[in-house]
Amino acid sequence: MPLRVIFMGTPEFSVPVLRAIAEAGHELAAVYTQPPRAAGRRGLELTPSPVQREAERLDIAVRTPISLKGEVEQAAFAALRADVAVVVAYGLLLPKAILEAPRLACLNGHASLLPRWRGAAPIQRAIMAGDTETGMMVMHMEEGLDTGPVALVEKCTIGPDMTAGDLHDRLMHIAATLMVEALSRIEAETLAFTLQAVDGVTYARKIDKSETRVDWTRPAVEVHNHLRGLSPFPGAWSEIEIGGRTERLKLLRSTLVDGQSLTEDWSPSEDLGESGGILDDRLTVACGTGAVRLVEVQRAGGRPAAAQEFLRGAKIEKGMKFT
Repeated sequence: MPLRVIFMGTPEFSVPVLRAIAEAGHELAAVYTQPPRAAGRRGLELTPSPVQREAERLDIAVRTPISLKGEVEQAAFAALRADVAVVVAYGLLLPKAILEAPRLACLNGHASLLPRWRGAAPIQRAIMAGDTETGMMVMHMEEGLDTGPVALVEKCTIGPDMTAGDLHDRLMHIAATLMVEALSRIEAETLAFTLQAVDGVTYARKIDKSETRVDWTRPAVEVHNHLRGLSPFPGAWSEIEIGGRTERLKLLRSTLVDGQSLTEDWSPSEDLGESGGILDDRLTVACGTGAVRLVEVQRAGGRPAAAQEFLRGAKIEKGMKFT
């Protein structure tokens, strides 16, 4: 028989999972999501979350509590008499009373290979750290931060130029397939859980604005990972003079440079000159060691543009410098 499910999620990442559960024929008792937030250029319009918009399209009841710590909210949750709660990037801590309310399980879809990258920003942190592999996991939730036993895993390769946005889009579709499989196994009473490893725990703390400015004195591989790990949001940035005025550019895509195209005897560990310096007419930038070539950038108030398109409207020459 189909399961009675409470779905809890907020961003675009969660939407394919909600849609897949509905398409699999499960009964969605309610959708919990973050309350509408101020948005728009002036921040005056309240905008519902992507999950709320999808739930309303599917004609599912939506609840947007600010907190789940109160007895009234906990009683209302328990009154839904769900078999399973499915949580994917919800954004609120779940108290013990909420975790224990579903008849069978409270399942979480988490975008890392636990115990690596527990916490808020596993996709970004994996790329920023230079990881070459990550994945989606379905785990049984408990009170600790992403500490519960794991049921299902699907791994995913992180390509050398893949951005957080690219990885996000790949993993959200993996998450949908994996969670539907988990629910199917619960129906069949075949879903088994394995305790997480004790070793290898890392924490993916929330991205802070103070991290977003590019430090060109770092080695090229670290700069490259920094740029792609923060793309497209919030976006790593640097400043450069354009037309006599200092502008802030978001640096959305880059690639590590084959130094042979710059100097005959170059090696990746070599200092090519002042960090942040422009090395050619293709937006190749010197780092502490080595260099990166910028592939996509965004001017303040503008749209993302390929480097060559950007250069047609901005005079940036060899010898100029990012700061």
